[in-house]
Amino acid sequence: MTNVITVILLLFVIFIVVAFLKTVMVVPQKTAYIVERLGKYHVTLEAGFHILIPFIDRVAYKLNLKEQAIDVPPQTCITKDNISVEVDGILYLQVIDPKNASYGINNYQFASIQLSQTTMRSVIGKLELDKTFEERESINGAIVTAIDKASEPWGVKVMRYEVKNIMPPQTIQEAMEKQMKAEREKRALILESEGERQSKINRSEGDKQEFILRSEGEKQRRINEAEGRAQEIRLVAEATATGIGEISKAIGLPGGIQAVNLRIAEAYIAQLGNLAKTNNTMIVPANLTDISGMVAAALTVMKGTETPKA
Repeated sequence: MTNVITVILLLFVIFIVVAFLKTVMVVPQKTAYIVERLGKYHVTLEAGFHILIPFIDRVAYKLNLKEQAIDVPPQTCITKDNISVEVDGILYLQVIDPKNASYGINNYQFASIQLSQTTMRSVIGKLELDKTFEERESINGAIVTAIDKASEPWGVKVMRYEVKNIMPPQTIQEAMEKQMKAEREKRALILESEGERQSKINRSEGDKQEFILRSEGEKQRRINEAEGRAQEIRLVAEATATGIGEISKAIGLPGGIQAVNLRIAEAYIAQLGNLAKTNNTMIVPANLTDISGMVAAALTVMKGTETPKA
């Protein structure tokens, strides 16, 4: 009898412990528990301490309210120009309404992945292969819009979608590499020809400027030389005029005529001497000894050139 009572007490203690454990519920942060009462939705428990009715209330679903990153497996898509590409991505979503996420759909993660894959195939099918690499932002935006609209009844909010890889077939990759290599070589040739063209233009411009500067310098040199010669002629003429004026003044002074006679005689004799030095043959005047006559003739010429006084 004692053993029976002990077993009954032990079972009662176990029942009390189990009832207590089922009564007390602590919900972690960023987590929501869906509680059903007698098989029907009753309440959504948020983070904190809660008490349930044992054997009547039960936690049916436990949902994570954090933003979740879900890997979208690779899939084959056909582009607009009939090229098969393998595309994968990452989907970021968050549970907004725990009740709808529990009862609105069986598995919201699986549904979101499938919807993202079908939307990806539809978007890729509208683009050519080259555009798929350039239109990543538009692809991501189209997928987010489509999934977010479809997942609204599920209580799920799609934050963003990111395309990870777009892998064309190996043959297409090799063709693209050849095309890119050809484009790089083309750009290099264009840049080289542009550089050579600019170099020729610069050299011709330099030659042109050099010719202009040289001609300007030559022009200025000739102008300076002409001005110098003109100045020289003017100064010689002025000096000659001054000398002639001084000579005419000196002739009018007492003894001036005698000085002129002497100067003419000296010059006459000197010139005759020069002729004897430079020439083997010389013409001698008939009246060589009549120097006074020659001087008189010269004076007669000088008097004939004098300007009569008024």
